Amino acid sequence: MSKLTKNLIISGVMTASLALVGCGSDNDGSTEPTMVGGPGDILQVATSAGSFNTLAAAIKAADLVSTLESDGPFTVFAPVDAAFEALPDGTLDTLLMPENRGQLTDILTYHVVAGEVRAETVVGLTSATTVNGADVGIEIVDGKVVLNGSVTVTQTDVLASNGVIHVIDGVLLPPAE
Repeated sequence: MSKLTKNLIISGVMTASLALVGCGSDNDGSTEPTMVGGPGDILQVATSAGSFNTLAAAIKAADLVSTLESDGPFTVFAPVDAAFEALPDGTLDTLLMPENRGQLTDILTYHVVAGEVRAETVVGLTSATTVNGADVGIEIVDGKVVLNGSVTVTQTDVLASNGVIHVIDGVLLPPAE
């Protein structure tokens, strides 16, 4: 698989990830912001929301910006900043080191699905193959989309010019090889 093809697939997965996760009121006291789609690619829409600064920094560190700015379409499960803050101390700093770019890329591409997968389709799936090549598990628990048994989609179908973003409340980690 060429580097361009892999990057395009990764971009698609990131787009899908952002589209599936939503920031809505679940009457659970959550104060997550609501993300609004609009003109611009997935990265531009996510950046303008203001709650994906860590994701944007990670995308830059992994050198995936051009991929997420490409035509797509992609579906991105986008973790909010608080999701990265919940990682064990030092994890994010370690992943952002240049020598760990491969591992960071594997994690980020695990958040992207090639193609535009809107919520109405996601709810009928039990898994989706990510750009990373590994499947992410999907189930409906108490009326909410849950990925890999623990990460909840908080807002869905945030549209961008090159795909869709689903907002999530956790960072997805690909299965160990």
